[in-house]
Amino acid sequence: MKQAATAVDTQCINTIRTLAMDAVQKANSGHPGTPMGLAPVGYTLWSRFLRYHPQHPDWPSRDRFVLSVGHASMLLYSLLHLAGVVELDADGERTGQAAVSLDDIKQFRQAGSKTPGHPEYRMTTGVETTTGPLGQGCANSVGMAIAERWLAKRFNREEKTLFDYNVYTLCGDGDMMEGISSEAASMAGHLKLDKLCWIYDNNTISIEGHTELAFSEDVIKRFQAYGWHTLHVTDANDLQALGNALEAFHCNRGAPTLIVVDSVIGYGSPHKHNTAAAHGEPLGEDEIRLTKAAYGWPEDSSFLVPDDARTHLRDALLDRSEPLYEKWNEHLAQLEQYEPELADELRRMRAGEMPEHWQKHLPSFDADAKGIASRAAGGKVLNAFAEQIPWLLGGSADLSPSTKTNLTFEGAGRFSADDYTGRNLHFGIREHAMGAIANGMALSYLRPYTSTFLVFSDYMKPPIRLAAIMELPVVFVFTHDSIGVGEDGPTHQPIEHLTQLRATPGLLTLRPGDANETLALWTVALAQTHRPSCVVLSRQPLPTLDRSKYAAASGAAKGAYVLAGADHPEVLLLATGSEVSLAVDAYEQLKSEGIAAQVVSMPSWELFEEQDQAYRDSVLPPAVKARVVVEQAGPLGWDRYVGQTGAKVVMNSFGASAPLAKLQEQFGFTVDNVVKQAKAQIHLTQQ
Repeated sequence: MKQAATAVDTQCINTIRTLAMDAVQKANSGHPGTPMGLAPVGYTLWSRFLRYHPQHPDWPSRDRFVLSVGHASMLLYSLLHLAGVVELDADGERTGQAAVSLDDIKQFRQAGSKTPGHPEYRMTTGVETTTGPLGQGCANSVGMAIAERWLAKRFNREEKTLFDYNVYTLCGDGDMMEGISSEAASMAGHLKLDKLCWIYDNNTISIEGHTELAFSEDVIKRFQAYGWHTLHVTDANDLQALGNALEAFHCNRGAPTLIVVDSVIGYGSPHKHNTAAAHGEPLGEDEIRLTKAAYGWPEDSSFLVPDDARTHLRDALLDRSEPLYEKWNEHLAQLEQYEPELADELRRMRAGEMPEHWQKHLPSFDADAKGIASRAAGGKVLNAFAEQIPWLLGGSADLSPSTKTNLTFEGAGRFSADDYTGRNLHFGIREHAMGAIANGMALSYLRPYTSTFLVFSDYMKPPIRLAAIMELPVVFVFTHDSIGVGEDGPTHQPIEHLTQLRATPGLLTLRPGDANETLALWTVALAQTHRPSCVVLSRQPLPTLDRSKYAAASGAAKGAYVLAGADHPEVLLLATGSEVSLAVDAYEQLKSEGIAAQVVSMPSWELFEEQDQAYRDSVLPPAVKARVVVEQAGPLGWDRYVGQTGAKVVMNSFGASAPLAKLQEQFGFTVDNVVKQAKAQIHLTQQ
């Protein structure tokens, strides 16, 4: 240690290091090297700077600590243990248990433990976001910083501050290589998010070896080009230099800060320091004893936490944060007294609730054969909801004129470095970062939405997946949902994308068939509290069905419903989205020929599977074997609803560049073909 480190500093740092070594060794799995190298960084930040109350880990104005290098999870678990953070249950109530006990650390990476291999939000109190896929935590932190600026503008009053937190993110070489971090950093610099600090662990080691194998750029110059302040600490063990850099961050204004810290992975290990061997495998019992000896630590100890280390970090956090927490509660009480409606808004945001009258003043859509694109209907619905839900905000990846997701009502505004009150975010062409930034916003009490074309959900799969894992109610809007894109051709015509979304556990995929189903399904998406939704919308106009003739669109909220048809059908026509009206036209043709058919609009498999068996059987009667599905997407998964012998009018190839009418004829999305398939099904099942 440098001379600035006291004996208790050294003891705390070595406690973090040895806990990481021992936990990984006991689990026979994990990443010891990065926690060993970063222990002084984590300790300095938490002991001297972090505004965090261990007894109130849900304090809204707490500093956020994001471990983007999620493989170094033992660093975070050790800090939470030494900080004495208390556990909160799902309702935010204290359980009387430690967030991370020593026994929890001993159960690192074991089934049912609170110390999984990578930090998981909702599983462990004190984990601000699920991390592990590199770069995601970096982008989450940008969303948290955006939320801080917006919340501060909405709730702070002169000398009454409810939101004023910093966001600290520990990232590594892998984060710097992932493209999402570049997207997120670029946006953070553009927005001048000066409450954001990334601390880059420059240990120059990755799984394959030294980073010079694949990485040679000047990261500092890159971030300077993004408009960030940059600082460089050449020795992670120099606590004074670390402190000076963090002080400089506090003084910096007008830009986020990057602190590059040169560290040694596996610090102290005689044979494995500064090698890939220290990255992702246990050090081994013999090497651990040698490393502990190098620290001056009892060589044969295991999971040792000295008394001074057990209390020092906790006391430092309490001394710094207790008066700040008390002042925050005073300000909250004043808000409740003088602006009770705004105070209720904050309460609802924290609880994940909606405003009392959030479903009032919604549009209605009259029957119209010409109809309206569901993207256009979705825009009207979104604006109506956003006027009632002040904390509903978001934007698109440079496509709002096409996705129709711009908030146009008075006062909506544009979120920018000059105005943090706006509710329209311009993410630029950064789909991957957009999704992860939205997750960070959702982790900070906001209800974010994003939008782009469905084909570009490919760029967003990681943050969508993590939103589902974290149970975040983000709304991902995807338009241009089929070969209806037409002349743009196969590069822009989604085929396999609905299957990919439906395959994601915990994700609602919602594809409405007309404007009124769009309203019903947006309502479903915004009513979610613990899962994300994808609202999948058309480019082309869809007929607005006559609901006096056909079933009410409210049935869409159950995922599937009988839209039209005979009480005792001979054949079922299943369809989603833009193909619902085609199925209706085919039904009318069959009806005119005296054939009993039934149309089932099926906008959400997930919602349908949640209904009881009796309802599902009423929509898809088991006795009716003749079935046809119509959907301009790939066939995978439809067997569960139409059976092995059911007909599938779907896409079995990529599309083509041509006007929509030509494409529909080429790929069989015509009334004549659907009627033909329905008759063939009846014939097949009657044999």
